[in-house]
Amino acid sequence: MRTLLLSVAVLALGVLACQPQSSTKSTSKSITPVTAAKIIEAPTSSWLSHGGDYNEQRHSKLKTLNANNVAELGLEWSYDLGTSRGIEATPIVHDGLMFVTSTWNIVHALDARTGKKLWSFDPEVDKKQAAYACCDVVNRGVAIWGDKIFTATIDGRLIALDAKTGKVIWDVLTVDKSKPYTITGAPRVVKGKVIIGNGGAELGVRGYVGAFDAETGKQIWRFYTVPGNPAEGFENDTMKMAAETWNGEWWAAGGGGTAWDSMAYDAELDLLYVGVGNGSPWNQSIRSPGGGDNLFLSSIVAVKPDTGEYVWHYQTTPGETWDYTATQHMILADMEIKGAMRKVIMQAPKNGFFYVIDRETGEFISANNFVPVNWATHIDQETGRPVEVADARYSGKAPYLQLPGPLGAHNWHPMSYSQDSGLVYIPAQEAPWVYGDIPTGYEYTEGLWNTGTEFSYGMLPTDKATFRALKSMLKGRLLAWDPIAQKEAWSFEHNGPWNGGILSTAGNLVFQGTSDAHFAAYDAKTGDQKWKYFTQTGIGAAPITFELDGEQYVSVASGWGGAYVLGFGGVLPSGSAANVGRVLTFKLGADGQLPALEKAAEIEYELPTLEASMTEALIKKGNLGYAKMCGACHGDQAYSSGLIPQLRFSAVTKDAETWNEVVMQGLLAENGMPNFAGKMDNETAEAIRAYVISEANSDRGKAFYDEVSLPKE
Repeated sequence: MRTLLLSVAVLALGVLACQPQSSTKSTSKSITPVTAAKIIEAPTSSWLSHGGDYNEQRHSKLKTLNANNVAELGLEWSYDLGTSRGIEATPIVHDGLMFVTSTWNIVHALDARTGKKLWSFDPEVDKKQAAYACCDVVNRGVAIWGDKIFTATIDGRLIALDAKTGKVIWDVLTVDKSKPYTITGAPRVVKGKVIIGNGGAELGVRGYVGAFDAETGKQIWRFYTVPGNPAEGFENDTMKMAAETWNGEWWAAGGGGTAWDSMAYDAELDLLYVGVGNGSPWNQSIRSPGGGDNLFLSSIVAVKPDTGEYVWHYQTTPGETWDYTATQHMILADMEIKGAMRKVIMQAPKNGFFYVIDRETGEFISANNFVPVNWATHIDQETGRPVEVADARYSGKAPYLQLPGPLGAHNWHPMSYSQDSGLVYIPAQEAPWVYGDIPTGYEYTEGLWNTGTEFSYGMLPTDKATFRALKSMLKGRLLAWDPIAQKEAWSFEHNGPWNGGILSTAGNLVFQGTSDAHFAAYDAKTGDQKWKYFTQTGIGAAPITFELDGEQYVSVASGWGGAYVLGFGGVLPSGSAANVGRVLTFKLGADGQLPALEKAAEIEYELPTLEASMTEALIKKGNLGYAKMCGACHGDQAYSSGLIPQLRFSAVTKDAETWNEVVMQGLLAENGMPNFAGKMDNETAEAIRAYVISEANSDRGKAFYDEVSLPKE
């Protein structure tokens, strides 16, 4: 019986991703070297940088496909990525080749015309690092420079591959492996330097961004985004200046400020812009007692790409205490404002305000909220600082229901800017959260979420009326925003939050995928939906477009996952399901079909029995422990989205000894299941088991959550 339970445990808690076999078959053609001039030119036959070009506008000059004929768009080909986990990658296209990543950082090289696989590369990442991935084992794609492809891995490596064969040229570690760092962002290449940041602020690290020589992998410079321990000396005067905005012993938990996603580059000004993340812990009263701006948290920072030298910064949320990152997509543009041409950088970060900043100097130009917010009334025009609502700083006060929450008014999903319409297209959302201090007091635990807030406040209520009321507050939309007038031009409401990134084109079109398993095109000026395609699983990634042989193609990577799906995809179903992720490529007149969906066989589960020792007090303790340590992956109320095993029905919960081996001894650490030894005691582990069993025996199941087992066309 014990052997059977262990076998079931491995099956139940194993990671669902399927890894393709590595292959290094040559593309049989030479690769035209990619240069800065090529990226700046942004040829319509290619998609050479994460945001299309260095400006990150994600707007194409192509217009063969337009609002008048988009209804004729059809599927040309699809490529199975072999995973049912989250896909967030933007494909790179060059010389008729497409390079895209899937779960666990596997790189695929495809024929962009047919979808035929040319080679794939599996970096064989250390799956133990999944324990440190706050928001799924995702990544946002590769970079190309010269004849090389660059990919960064969840376990902190930066790797250069031969674009023709997929063979490794160099492989360097960019992080301190003794700290809970991860990498999910896509590299950028500027002046022969591969730029990459990292994540891990929730778990307690110090953020930085680094530059590595594209030929050798040698580190050229590193720019820290927050200061370290003053007793050890500062790396430069910039860190000394930043330290003056901190208090207490912030360095003990790292300080945070991880640069985990957005970057942009102005070749004329020769400035690299880096978006900086949240504090560690979130709660500023713990991180920096006495307040302070805590530079460079939640900031856009401009540095010199040759040296990493600081030039200027603008901070969107001074003294941030809500996980209000400024790592969201940044766009460079030149526009006329009040009669004068301005070189601007635009961002819609988590905090709910849309910012227009002078990218030469960092001077504040304007800001306005693009979704409802209740943490600040407005941004002061003279100072460029938010005018905060007093109760929003929750330390020492009653818990505060706030918009936006930590998922943000806009998360990592890229936006786009069309010079044709003058509008920015934002994947906006409304997702509240309840912030509050930990009643029992905060204690730092290495390798765990150290937010300094009581996570159980943010868990959804269990009574039906309140649950439904909060669910109705969740919203998602495609928002067209006028950055000069700072107001909405139009919006299109989706079924909920966590929808995909945006592409706009000169054909008066805007493309976006949605969490309810659709990909659609909209009129860029009016927001009218012109075309819609059922994708079988949700889309979070951003589309691209390119032209080959006189035909325009549109491609997008599908794959349902990420922070929202892991935490709330079960209890707040979007209409998608954990079906296979793919690259989908469309063109006019095509009539390809996806394989038919097969409805999963219904399995009858035997519910675990509440044991006599599982008292109300123990279950309550388990609720708090689960919220802090388990819910971000296994789902609110112990009800999984399906991407991660459903603990309620796992045989592991029925056997205390097996549970202990998995949770406290790392039985499945190699598969990505954290080993909590030294991070909680046996009593807490047993309390969490009691909580999970209690939830399994609740009256909240499929009917309560309106679960959709398969998406509908």
